[in-house]
This record gives sequence, C-alpha cells and structure tokens, in this order.
Amino acid sequence: MKPLELYIHIPFCVKKCRYCDFLSAPADAGERQEYIEQLCGQIRSYDKLAEDYHITSIFLGGGTPSILEAGQIRDIFDAVRGTFPVDSDAEITIEVNPGTVDRIKLISYRRAGINRLSIGLQSVHDQELKMLGRIHTFREFQETFTLAREKGFDNINVDLMSGIPFQTLDGWESTLRTVAELGPEHISAYSLIIEEGTPFYEKYGEGERAEARRRRELPDEDTERMMYQYTKNILRDYGYHRYEISNYAKDGYECRHNLGYWNRDEYLGIGTGAASFMNNRRWTQGEDSETLSIENQMEEYMFLGLRKMKGISVAGFYQSFGKSIQDVYGDVLHKLLQEKLIEKSGDNIRLTERGIDISNYVMSEFLF
Repeated sequence: MKPLELYIHIPFCVKKCRYCDFLSAPADAGERQEYIEQLCGQIRSYDKLAEDYHITSIFLGGGTPSILEAGQIRDIFDAVRGTFPVDSDAEITIEVNPGTVDRIKLISYRRAGINRLSIGLQSVHDQELKMLGRIHTFREFQETFTLAREKGFDNINVDLMSGIPFQTLDGWESTLRTVAELGPEHISAYSLIIEEGTPFYEKYGEGERAEARRRRELPDEDTERMMYQYTKNILRDYGYHRYEISNYAKDGYECRHNLGYWNRDEYLGIGTGAASFMNNRRWTQGEDSETLSIENQMEEYMFLGLRKMKGISVAGFYQSFGKSIQDVYGDVLHKLLQEKLIEKSGDNIRLTERGIDISNYVMSEFLF
C-alpha cells in the first residue's frame, strides 16, 4: 500500500478576517451540519481508492474547523477510519481559533486521535488583532493554549504574522518572545500578503490613495527585512530551528504533513475547494484535473523543494526524472551560484540567506 496524506477542508468561520482570501465564510448551524453529512459521504466514496493507500497524516483546515461541534468532528473521523487505514503514528492536525474551543471539544479531539493543534494567533497585541479583523484577544489565546496543555496536547503550532498595519519592530519582537516563552513545539511566522478580493486589498491594493496608505500604515521594506532577521535570530535563541522559509520547530516537531507538500508526496483533498495531488495529477474539488508534464514536475521539484532549508537533492532529481540536474538546469544553477543566491553542499542545493530574501525571483528562474 502506498502512503497518502489527507486534507479535509472546513469552509466555515465566525467572521472573515480582513486579509483572508481562503475559501471560507460564516454559516448557520443547519448549513454546517448539512456540509458535514455531505463531507462524510464524500469520504466514504473513496472506499475503492483506499484499498491501495494508507494514511500517514491528516490535516483539518479551513476556515475554522474548531467552529464545529464535538460530535461533528467525531463523525468526520468515524468516516475516515471506516474508509481508510490510518497509520498508528499518523500526524493528525486540526486548525483552531482561540475562543472557539472548550474542554469538551479538546477531549473529543483527543478521543478522535487528533494529536496536533495549529492555533491561529497572529499577534499578542489586541490592537493588531483588531486591525486584522481577528475575533479573539490575546488573553483568549492564552486560555486556549493553557487548556490544550491541560488536556494533554504536546504538539502545538502557533501562527504569527509580521508586516501588518502599524506594526513596529518592537511590537513584532514582543510577539515573538512572548510566544516563544510559552514553548509551543512549532511556530509558523508569515508575512502579510495583500490578496485580491479582500478588504485589505481594497484599502492597500491599487491606486494612488492605496499607495499613500501603504506608505503611511504598512512597515517599509527595511523594517520588514529587519522583522525577518528578528524572527530567525530570536526563535533560534529559544531553541527553534528553521526548516522551511516560514516555519520553525523544536527538534522532532517539524510538520510532517506540510513537509509532504514540499516533497511532492501524494495527498487527497476532501471538501469544498480542497486540492489533491496523485499520480502526477492535480485537481481541485469540482474542477477538471491536470496531468503534469515532465517539465511541470521538474519545476515543482525545484521551487517546492527549495522552500526547505536543506534544499533539494541532486541524486533525488535524477531518480525522479532520469536526467541530470545539470543537463536540465545547468545554466540557471551556474547563474544563481555566481549571484550567491543558492549554494551546493554535498548532494543538496539550497537557498542562501540572500536567496531567501528574494526567493520568489529565485524560484521563477526554474520555470521553463
């Protein structure tokens, strides 16, 4: 049987955040229950596929999966375990928003086999949370985190966000240190991206007035660069190693599910808008699938693999495609090595610190 990761999408939230472009929206209790029933039916429809695979990781994302009732989470996992063989040591994650969980829900998560929480905090400063349109306060996060520890969760990720409106270096440093002092096993530290279709895009996206607001309200490039350095240095001092551009973990607590994405492992997405990758085909629920050409596969191998701090394997490239990486990307590699944007260490090619700063440019060089 082949390994498979499972992603389950819960498209509901209490209120849409001002920066969020994910497929999510508020819904009433009846709509949520109807969705769960359809979702469980969809899970069970993969019974034939499940004969060839075993599940190595499960990730409930959204939206806000923790908005669901305890019984609904139980129903989802009853459907999963009744359809797929799930490894006894599978990493099973649920995304949680502070203020949407209680003791009963956390106990039900444990009983369902969930062994990892990903808590969306973003900032320890309430005024910044309000600016982002978050529904919780920092105190509610502290209560959620403490309760999760009391209920036995020993693998917790905390999401943080830099580059948000009116954020200062001192404010970002206090967010990093405050969270690191709590000792979660994993920290994801992302920079705000202004996405089309969001309230933030309407305010900061296009036009002279938006540009004036960006200059006045968002951290400038030099400040963002310093925030990036603060993240790396402060979290290192607290015992976190950086294993991907935006992700830091204590030893042994790297997110196995996300590593699967960057390693191009097979995964099945279930639920509205969920994406899948199997047999070199990609598709999103409700849309036609795309079979990746050999060139597409090589591109993905490079720009997904280079997100990891250890980079990509030269031998792995040959094993995957039957071609030398020099024959395919020799000129690009030579150029990026000369520009000191990548470096070679043994079998691996990885981004340098400078390369990480302009990673989007580096990745684009590997597109055919």
